[in-house]
Amino acid sequence: MNEGKLRKNIAIGAEVKVVQKHHQRTGELTQGFVKKILTHSPNHPHGIKVMLESGIVGRVKNVL
Repeated sequence: MNEGKLRKNIAIGAEVKVVQKHHQRTGELTQGFVKKILTHSPNHPHGIKVMLESGIVGRVKNVL
């Protein structure tokens, strides 16, 4: 299980790589810092949804 699927592994201000909804097919990752954690459950099979400080919303694939 990758670290982006568990909410406890993601903190506000953490540097992460996320995949945006429209990049799910290509798997293109966007890097940034977590502003808000949007998924309320403790885990999610596709990755925890977060908002980056840039305003981009995506699912965490890697925690850096």
